[in-house]
Amino acid sequence: MDVETAVAAAFREEWGQVVATLIRVTGDWDLAEECAQEAFALALRTWPRDGVPKRPGAWLTTAARNRATDRLRRDAVGAAKLEEAGRVHVPDVPEPDDSGVTDDRLRLIFTCCHPALATEAQVALALRTLAGLSTAEIARAFLVPEATMSQRLVRVKRKIRHARIPYRVPPAHLLPERTNAVLGVLYLTFNEGYSASAGPDLQRPDLAAEAVRLARVLAGLMPDEPEALGLLALLLLQHARRATRVGTGGELVPLEEQDRTRWDTEAITEGTQLLETALRRRRPGPYQVQAAIAACHATAARAADTDWPQIAGLYGELRKFVPSAVVELNRAIAVGMAEGPAAGLALLDELDLGGYHLLPATRADFLRRLGRREEAVRSYTAARELAPTDAERAYLTRRISETLSIRGDPVRREDEPRPEEIP
Repeated sequence: MDVETAVAAAFREEWGQVVATLIRVTGDWDLAEECAQEAFALALRTWPRDGVPKRPGAWLTTAARNRATDRLRRDAVGAAKLEEAGRVHVPDVPEPDDSGVTDDRLRLIFTCCHPALATEAQVALALRTLAGLSTAEIARAFLVPEATMSQRLVRVKRKIRHARIPYRVPPAHLLPERTNAVLGVLYLTFNEGYSASAGPDLQRPDLAAEAVRLARVLAGLMPDEPEALGLLALLLLQHARRATRVGTGGELVPLEEQDRTRWDTEAITEGTQLLETALRRRRPGPYQVQAAIAACHATAARAADTDWPQIAGLYGELRKFVPSAVVELNRAIAVGMAEGPAAGLALLDELDLGGYHLLPATRADFLRRLGRREEAVRSYTAARELAPTDAERAYLTRRISETLSIRGDPVRREDEPRPEEIP
């Protein structure tokens, strides 16, 4: 492995831990990110000469902490700053507190999710800091322009600084007020690592696996919180399909074409058991509903066995918790599969999703199944122009070719956007 590859791998695997540790010991968000970046830059300069260390994460954390010490000492303007600089030398374990959260990365998420901040700002900041996601990646997760997300991140950091919001985890009895935002961070972190919307070459299975790990830690921390169990169930059920979603050539593989014999049966079993445990609490929530939808797909032996009426009903329940146009889009797909493309198309006509490419792609599929091939090609073409990655554009090009080659009765396919697209 060459040095650049080693540094890139270390960034994917260690960024969140390095930043989380620095924030804990310095209490300065911007300083932590800047010193982490400097540590990775130092690795690019010194590892070619000295070799890649056996423990890259420990090396990077030490380098970043040394940078933070130097910066704080250089910028110190009084005893308070000097005392703050001294704090950088605390041990590599969190100080005891009554929150019960000992995992640095999970502590960072709870710290980000301060109730004084807007929920979207909490989640965006945590994604930026924990996962090292770019502003563009976070903007895509929220379906907003990059410039808009950049302004939000600047504003939330400014508010943290001016309001002097503390960088600490609250006591255990106050954790529930931050739980929804923490769940949102883990969900979007998983999606960014798992979803092919970032392009098959840019997928980060390490990030998806880390989200699953943190969701497991959270579920253990809050075993009586059904939504924590529901989220873990959802992530496991989705992660079970990770090996089949992209072909050997990097092409997207639709759900109905995936090789179900390669799905992770242990993850599916664990996910369904966790969902059953959560549902017995009789406090339903959006992650439990999404997990139930994922379970419908994961437990169907064949695509043809999928219980679409039940999925349509579950999306009807989900929109009560998440009243968004994307949920309505997925409900329309399920209705179209359960009752026919005309019923699904009628629901699509009520939606406005701006430049979201899956709306015209779904419309195209319904039109093709209705035999309205010319209209279908136009909609597929519109979707291709909006698609954010080469892989998705290639997939839609394939759909156009298939539609143009149809002779006689239209071929009925069981297509749907990926359930993990739901916010």
